[in-house]
Amino acid sequence: MQGNGEHHANDDAARATGFATPFDRALWFDLLAAHGFAGRGRFDAHGHADATTAWLPLRIEKPGHLAGLANWYSFAIRPLYTGNDDRSVALFELFHKLRSKAARLSLYPVRDEDRHAIASALRKAGWWAKESPAGDRHWLELGEMDHDAWWASRPGALRNTVQRKAKKGVVDIQLLTDFDPGSWAAYEQIYAASWKPEEGHPALLRAFAEAESDGGRLRMGIARIGGVPVAAQFWTIEGGTAFIHKLAHVEDSLKASPGTLLSAALFRHVIEVDGVKRVDFGTGNDGYKRDWMNRHDPLWRIEAFNPSRVAAWGPALKAFARSVLRKEK
Repeated sequence: MQGNGEHHANDDAARATGFATPFDRALWFDLLAAHGFAGRGRFDAHGHADATTAWLPLRIEKPGHLAGLANWYSFAIRPLYTGNDDRSVALFELFHKLRSKAARLSLYPVRDEDRHAIASALRKAGWWAKESPAGDRHWLELGEMDHDAWWASRPGALRNTVQRKAKKGVVDIQLLTDFDPGSWAAYEQIYAASWKPEEGHPALLRAFAEAESDGGRLRMGIARIGGVPVAAQFWTIEGGTAFIHKLAHVEDSLKASPGTLLSAALFRHVIEVDGVKRVDFGTGNDGYKRDWMNRHDPLWRIEAFNPSRVAAWGPALKAFARSVLRKEK
């Protein structure tokens, strides 16, 4: 396990070079480790090329097997950098040095735009690398559209629902930009009464929300009917993008469409007030996401095996054999 305080100094540099998501900041990895998601220990891998450093936070799955430091709340895992020169060389160096530490490396979720650079660097560094599609992501790219132009491009059924339900005035919407314990308690109450499974790690999620509030990035919404909370959503904004982390509504409130009205209000706020140009709906291929978003990509799982370790041969054979069998079907 390696110290990680040094990486807080890298956050501004990471954002300046195009990495501006909650999952690219040292704070996120520190939270994961503090809340028990580092497996058998945390390991921060590094590679250097002149003034450029590549950094990849990992966890020890078991002896000889490292994995990206991520969990089900993570939208993505990818190498992070300080400096703009020789990034491919720095990443090659990272993976080359990692061969002395592990027989196997697993990375998920990897975005489509990152997988080629990662897989290429792994192979150049001598790993056997296998890329497999494993899920989906949906996001909104506004381009030159303002809120009204984007809204006009959405399905008619969605726009009609928002218009009809809003006119009835049954649902009251509250938007917050600061963490409020009472509102968070309402969110937890709504989530517990929703269709969703039990929250995976509520303490981590709350700690994340509090930290995002401290940084001025929190955007949260509560919908009420007759003063009773019936829908809640937890978003953040960063680097011109809004990230939709969690949403839930009480099942017996569906006729009033509180979740839909709350989404519409938050989209309007982040586009018109915060000026975002993208909205990221995270992982998952839920059908309703297509109503709000205009972009879609697969997510990937990358499994890499170190041929210099005998312990990697069996798992590698199984992984690549499965790929061959799938192609033959």
